[in-house]
Amino acid sequence: MEKEKNNILQDPKKIEKELGEFLNKKFGGNVKIITSSVLPQQKTPLGKSSSEENKTLINFNIKPLELIAYLDQYVVRQTKAKSILSTKICTHFNRIRHSQSTGNGLSKITGNIKSNILMLGPTGIGKTYLIKLIAKKIGVPFVKADATKFSETGYVGGDVEDLIRDLVREANDDIKLAECGIVYIDEIDKIAASPSVIGAQVSRTGVQRALLKPMEETDVNLKVPHDPISMMQELESYQRTGKRAARIVNTANILFIVSGAFSELSDIIRKRLSKQNIGFGSKLVKSKKENELLKLTKAEDLVNFGFESEFIGRLPVRCILETLSQKDLFSILKMPNNPVILSKRLDFSAYDIKIIFTDEALKILAERAYEENTGARGLVSVIEEALLDFEEKLPSHDLLKFTVTKQVLEDPKNQLEDFLSKQNSLEWDNLYEKALLDHKNYISEYLMANSKIFSIRHGLTFSQIRCNMIALYFCNNVMEIEDAIKKIKKYHDSIKEIEIEVLKSYNLNIFFEEDAIDFLIEQFISHNATIQEILSKIYDNYYNGFNLIREKTGKNRFFLSKNALIDNETYLNDLIRKEIQ
Repeated sequence: MEKEKNNILQDPKKIEKELGEFLNKKFGGNVKIITSSVLPQQKTPLGKSSSEENKTLINFNIKPLELIAYLDQYVVRQTKAKSILSTKICTHFNRIRHSQSTGNGLSKITGNIKSNILMLGPTGIGKTYLIKLIAKKIGVPFVKADATKFSETGYVGGDVEDLIRDLVREANDDIKLAECGIVYIDEIDKIAASPSVIGAQVSRTGVQRALLKPMEETDVNLKVPHDPISMMQELESYQRTGKRAARIVNTANILFIVSGAFSELSDIIRKRLSKQNIGFGSKLVKSKKENELLKLTKAEDLVNFGFESEFIGRLPVRCILETLSQKDLFSILKMPNNPVILSKRLDFSAYDIKIIFTDEALKILAERAYEENTGARGLVSVIEEALLDFEEKLPSHDLLKFTVTKQVLEDPKNQLEDFLSKQNSLEWDNLYEKALLDHKNYISEYLMANSKIFSIRHGLTFSQIRCNMIALYFCNNVMEIEDAIKKIKKYHDSIKEIEIEVLKSYNLNIFFEEDAIDFLIEQFISHNATIQEILSKIYDNYYNGFNLIREKTGKNRFFLSKNALIDNETYLNDLIRKEIQ
């Protein structure tokens, strides 16, 4: 009997080995067996998240006007939408910071209301783009999903709680940070109940009901039931930390933003307004445009559209986006940071070809996109269609510059043949240089107009010369305007490092005047100069003269202008004559 008992005790090891082999074949190295014999026998209270153990504060101090100014660099018009989103999002996160810093958690307020946001507007208007910009700027975890992929819990389809788990992954497994994140759900109008369907609609009203608790406040367990990988990760965490705490995410501070086109909502609003305006003195509403009607949206219209009243009640802030005109589409293409043109420049840059667009060409592209009636999204398709042949053929020829003109768009076949033949290469070069100059001047004016904002943000003085420098660097390199400013600021800081290095190495206090700094920045940009090269020239050209003045007069502070850098001999002779004689 004792022998049989010993054999039984050895069986778990055999089972563990067999299970290990099976799991390795099925899941690779992602799943491992951890036996209870190697687990620490410590326990912590269940239900605590890392946010209860780690009380570090979120670092958020952005004001609404700052966020609006940031969005203005990327988004045309939408003044009201930018104002609503910036104000409510900044207030939401500043409230979290304030409550955490004072130790009075928001949960102490009975019936705390979150400013969840409902965005309404036609497709291609820039709803997703706006939220992505905001999430990038404020630096909180952000997840996006389409409402159509979810179904009610227990049915085939995605679980809405997966959004919270995705948020934790975006926060690099930091639960506290995830609890201050943003969940963005697009195509929310697609989960409105359909009047033509009788019975349960698990992918519509079922999803609405599933979203109710997370949108208000609930605890979401990160452990996914019946998921072997999730369970093994929990065991590994227990082995590593010795704690058996359930990983819970509280959604009280997670901001939910939902959006949709709501293409049929205007008919419901028009019908409601028509009923209210029957009789003498009534105002006709048939002539009102769709966007004007959306601005009159009430909760009852959304309920009639197919949403449950409880769901709409959890979206107290409504944000209506404006339809884009042809002029707006042109303004989008002209904006320095617009991703449409930057993306196309990047496409050609991959073949070492610099591409530039004239204003005439941009106006034609905006007109074609407006006819597509798909908002800003139409800009991408019309540009792709117009330049596909050029993108196909130019990389196979020794051509480094290409200008998109009105003629290129209206007569692409003949223009392509002319360009590839190189018979009029001088004319094409002149076209490029003129377009480049026009674009550089436009960017320079844009920088000067926003110089106060950029100066405060980057700690850099913006003169006209410096704006021209940044503009030229931006035009010659595919990047956003902020990155071009950061590059010039980096060169500026490098020059300040030279001043410090001269003091450390030669015990000389030299100071570059603003025009000298600009001159040296140009050397960095145009000639790929290095700090060591400039330091070497400073020593060769100035050390003996400065050292002589220091020995004779005791003076050890010297200011270098642009002229002093260009003609060092004249500068030193004049300085020595002035200081010594």
